[in-house]
Amino acid sequence: MQDNIQAIKRALPKEVTFIVVTKTYPPEMIMQVYDAGHKIFGENKVNEMREKYEALPKDIEWHLIGHLQTNKVKYIASFVKLIHSVDSLKLLQEINKQGLKNNRVIDCLLQIYIAKEETKFGMEQKEAEELLLSEAFKKLQNIRIIGLMGMATNTDNLEQVRNEFRSLKTFYDKLQNRNHNFQTLSMGMSSDYTIAIEEGSNMIRIGSAIFGKR
Repeated sequence: MQDNIQAIKRALPKEVTFIVVTKTYPPEMIMQVYDAGHKIFGENKVNEMREKYEALPKDIEWHLIGHLQTNKVKYIASFVKLIHSVDSLKLLQEINKQGLKNNRVIDCLLQIYIAKEETKFGMEQKEAEELLLSEAFKKLQNIRIIGLMGMATNTDNLEQVRNEFRSLKTFYDKLQNRNHNFQTLSMGMSSDYTIAIEEGSNMIRIGSAIFGKR
């Protein structure tokens, strides 16, 4: 496991942040990664993240990368480092509300729908542009949108995956010109992160390439 981490880190450009995805893996396995010097972890489910936050060292940086329901935001608002999966104004408003309660500004990414799969979540590009220009968004003082996240189609067609990532990078560049907080493009997982990096990703989410197949 530690060899896997070091091999991936050596191969990554220095500007790419590497999130180890820990969903379904127990704290003792996560501690092996932590002891190897890695402290940035991603979880898909709020309940699992809360339990691991309580059980593990407090200098871990937790990222919520899975679909987030508004009624679950309050459980992670005090400690989550970055929420990758914002897909509506309603969710942003709840994150803002919970950020205010916890006296902090919560960093978020807008999740953009780029895959040819109905099971994936995300906003359409036009919807995201309209949100960022809306008066309702401008009122939110306890959130900060720092970039975009996207998940490519789960397919063996690597050219399709590349095109999906490329389209998100083009959109990211367009928005970055208008939004000075934009700094993060989160795309790429164990199966496709090398393509994602080639297409401009600076944050990748890797689980099975570290821990092995679930």
